[in-house]
Amino acid sequence: MKKIFILFLSVLCVSQSEAQINYDDVLGGNLNTITTAVPFLLISPDSKAGAMGDVGVATSPDANSMHWNPAKLSFTDDDLGVAVSIVPWLRELVPDINLQYIGGYFKLNENEAIGYELRYFTLGNITFTDNSGNIIGQYNPNEMAFGSAYSRKLSDKLSIAISGRYIYSNLTGGQAAGGTETVAGKSIAADISSYYQTPIRIAKKDGELAIGMNISNIGNKISYTETVVRDFIPINLRLGTSISSELDDYNKISFAFDINKLLVPTPPLYDENGDIISGKDPDVGVVTGMFQSFGDAPGQIDKDGVIVSGSRFKEEMREINISTGMEYWYANQFALRAGYFFEHDTKGGRQYLTFGSGVKYNVFALDFSYLISTSNIGGTNPLANTMRFTLVFDLGAMGS
Repeated sequence: MKKIFILFLSVLCVSQSEAQINYDDVLGGNLNTITTAVPFLLISPDSKAGAMGDVGVATSPDANSMHWNPAKLSFTDDDLGVAVSIVPWLRELVPDINLQYIGGYFKLNENEAIGYELRYFTLGNITFTDNSGNIIGQYNPNEMAFGSAYSRKLSDKLSIAISGRYIYSNLTGGQAAGGTETVAGKSIAADISSYYQTPIRIAKKDGELAIGMNISNIGNKISYTETVVRDFIPINLRLGTSISSELDDYNKISFAFDINKLLVPTPPLYDENGDIISGKDPDVGVVTGMFQSFGDAPGQIDKDGVIVSGSRFKEEMREINISTGMEYWYANQFALRAGYFFEHDTKGGRQYLTFGSGVKYNVFALDFSYLISTSNIGGTNPLANTMRFTLVFDLGAMGS
């Protein structure tokens, strides 16, 4: 198997680490990233959110709400919407890795909506070789997930939703690795989400305040072999808020803020015998792992082998990623967007600025986004210097 294939698997299996980091250079060797299987589930699929620092749990409802917060779907203005996105991945290194995404919704009535999504992640064409370097086959590793959601308003201001999805991950095409037969990983997961919005007044101008919450990918672990070793999928808690104001009849501006935390166990610290010296055993069930994730950070060990005071709490806080973004609309036809995403250096170090724009005409909208890495620990962001685009169709507005 070629070395490039190993590189690709590493990119997939490390959900929060996307840069090459020197272990000894980061806070005295306190690097402790959280890894999961199928991290492609966390990739931002749409250019609107991608241009706003990957915020989305409380932004205005649209056809991409299935990924960010399905509860928003019952607040959409139109009865039917579809969005199509292509996200190039590692474009500066290879040309054929990308995420393809289709999402949308249709309203059952004023209070209920159904959402749907299909995402397909391809790693391009890979050449398999034996130990002697002889080619034994070609394969296109790929992962996919498809799901649906039901969203319902509980009042004029509050909605909830429940979602389900099927996850399929085939990275080896059944090839043996190290003498062990491999299989495709499969899982079923669910989301639980809520959304609240209310009109407000800001400086005598009409505005809106929104709050959102989404716990996504609550599902069984995945295994790529017939052994008992199984990996968590990226169960994720997303909380956020947004505030918007209509400056006048033509100008509107909004600001959004999200926090994210993986609800999977943090790797503990082991001694030379493989015994845990700080933290908790990560080999637990899904529900136990979710609750354990709020207090299992091992912290930092000093040179005498003693846990540094307060380091466990600090590490838990470092596991929270922060996103913030803004959006400006003129005449509801042209948009400018910007944002920033921050992840602590010891948890992967993804830090980047985002920019983008959007144009809308009748039932059709086209969004663009661009990412600039600002990480201070080196490495290349998979989306750095890459243009992304999303097509959005508000088909329910055709009859308006």
